[in-house]
Amino acid sequence: MLYTATDGLEEGGITTVSGALFLPKGNPPDGGWPLMAWTHGTVGIADRCAPSWNGRQSQDEDYLNRYLARGYAVVASDYQGLGTKGTHPYLHTRAAAYSNLDIIKAVQGADFPLSKKVVLFGQSQGAAAAIATGGYAPYYAPEIQLVGVVATGAPYFTPAALNALDRLNVVDRPDPLLGYTFLVMTLAEQVDPSFNMFDYLTDYARPIAQRADDLCYASLKKEVINSALSRRNSFKKNPRVGLKKAFNAMGYPHLNLPVPLFFGTGGKDNDTPPRMQKALKIALCKAGTTVQSQFYPDLDHRGVVLPSTSDSLPFVGALFAGQGVAGNCEQI
Repeated sequence: MLYTATDGLEEGGITTVSGALFLPKGNPPDGGWPLMAWTHGTVGIADRCAPSWNGRQSQDEDYLNRYLARGYAVVASDYQGLGTKGTHPYLHTRAAAYSNLDIIKAVQGADFPLSKKVVLFGQSQGAAAAIATGGYAPYYAPEIQLVGVVATGAPYFTPAALNALDRLNVVDRPDPLLGYTFLVMTLAEQVDPSFNMFDYLTDYARPIAQRADDLCYASLKKEVINSALSRRNSFKKNPRVGLKKAFNAMGYPHLNLPVPLFFGTGGKDNDTPPRMQKALKIALCKAGTTVQSQFYPDLDHRGVVLPSTSDSLPFVGALFAGQGVAGNCEQI
């Protein structure tokens, strides 16, 4: 599907965004299928990487099918600029939030048998998008009856995280996660026109970083690994100034969510380390959000997604049933 959304990058303009709606088999219940809004993880910034064009990773298919099999409809935005006009503003939380809220309004306003209540759920980049969408919802789309958020592997881009990246920039061992940094640098170029990522990259790293515009993330990561890119051999000077502005755009509008949040963390997550996720959970709790946190010590960034449904599905069921859910902030 194509729908119109507010341009979250420029704030105020209108843009076209792509996405998809999946309905369970069979007849809908009275009031329509309970609606889940899926916010996908990192796929890249090239148009052909958009999930509604390129297909979904098998793990994501399995995950969404678990909800569909239990009678939940799933609506899924590709996000602004991913599959449609413009460059996708990677990890830009306001842009993702507007894309998510506008696709919810689009399908609920059309002739589909959907409930008025909706739960957001996302992984990694999508977890950040889900949390941010929950924060923007009361102001941007107060008509949406949001009842909860499910997030796994959520990042938290703070000054401390930027300082940690500074320390990594002198490390000479190969870093398979450099593809993430290249994608963030494309966002830095969008939020700061004076920033040019190639001013900071070595001749060795530049040809691979350039592929961020046309490779999907899995292929970009392979290029990074095959070339043994490290942060020391990739940067000729520190891109901190541009990345700081990007980090600001990757932040959350606030952390006092109006609805309960399920937060799943894998103990072996190298992409969004457990300490980063714990800091976010603590900040959410201090801000007043009801957080139901679950820690899975033997699971990594992607591995946490499917097993966490043993806890997140009951959480979601209770929300749609209008039952209260308890947080466990005191145990984080």
